[in-house]
Amino acid sequence: MTYADHFYRSADDRLDLYARIYDAEGPPLLLMHGLTRNSADFEALAGQLAGHYKLIVPDQRGRGRSDYDPDPENYNPAIYAADMFKLLDELAIERPVLIGTSMGGLIAMIMAAMQPHRTGGMILNDIGPDVEQSGLDRIQSYVGALAPFADWEAAAAHCKRVNSDAFTDVAEGFWMDFARHTCTPLPDGRVQLAYDPAISAGFSDGSANVAPPDLWPMWDLLAAIPVLSIRGARSDILSTHTVMEMQRRHPHDFTAAEIPDRGHAPMLDEPEAIDAIDGFLRSLEF
Repeated sequence: MTYADHFYRSADDRLDLYARIYDAEGPPLLLMHGLTRNSADFEALAGQLAGHYKLIVPDQRGRGRSDYDPDPENYNPAIYAADMFKLLDELAIERPVLIGTSMGGLIAMIMAAMQPHRTGGMILNDIGPDVEQSGLDRIQSYVGALAPFADWEAAAAHCKRVNSDAFTDVAEGFWMDFARHTCTPLPDGRVQLAYDPAISAGFSDGSANVAPPDLWPMWDLLAAIPVLSIRGARSDILSTHTVMEMQRRHPHDFTAAEIPDRGHAPMLDEPEAIDAIDGFLRSLEF
């Protein structure tokens, strides 16, 4: 897999933002990561899709290779959505399929509600219009300022400590790969998480800047858009009740898949996830 580095200005013209572009002649897909993650999160899925689809995989502001925002209030899904439209406009992408993990799924729903004619479909990974408070409390318990880790082994141990309930029966080396996708090395050999600790400020107002409340009215606006919902069977963010309600309110073009032995959120390299994504994308009219 090869990708091109693409830098662009944010929607408010204040920051330099980054995206990986996996070029191809196929239909465009915009892949958006979760709160503390970055574009590397989709490396495995890109391995399945690259060559068949044009993949646009950004680092949201404050993550990965994108600039950190000096104003933490700008770390919210509505502003991320504006950045994504700026990126799509710059690349002359008219109607991508939106793939979003957790926070990325919230961005996808906001984008689809704002400009439904520009949304070819949505894949929502372990997120919906109702976000479980227990999951938000868990995320709040670990997100924020942490001293750099002594080395990659310490970083991998941290990733396992924080996420082991969500990933059971994983292969040897999984946590080192996880660390290398979510952390970055420092010149002195230490390793730090690849996000601005200030993203944790979004929890200070009752999580409104992390997961906007009462998204069901917005969900109802998306009834004409094909949706694939993917849920980790052990998820504490997306409940089975919410998936059922999503289905009830979106009776046409809604598909749901549940990934065993996964919590929040599936990596989308699981066979069940790959099969569901492949079938959904093949069903769309591009």
